[in-house]
Amino acid sequence: MDPEMARKIEDVLGRVKDPESGLSISRLGVVERFRYNAEKKELYVFTDFASHQPSCMTCVGIASVVIKGIQRELRKELEAEFPELDVQLV
Repeated sequence: MDPEMARKIEDVLGRVKDPESGLSISRLGVVERFRYNAEKKELYVFTDFASHQPSCMTCVGIASVVIKGIQRELRKELEAEFPELDVQLV
């Protein structure tokens, strides 16, 4: 991955926010790593939302909705930044 691509990814991670706290997903640490396959034009995003799930069973449903929204926003931002790539959230 070239430095320009890494910079764009960092910019995306700074723009996508958790709607509850207002913190960027970069600060929350839910994105573990990226893997780029230039030959297949694929960008894999490895995330860990499971460790951020609440223990309250009632809250899990709400958290799931929030997580899906964050994932949707992350995919949208990455696809806008890299329209030529197939973005896969893992």
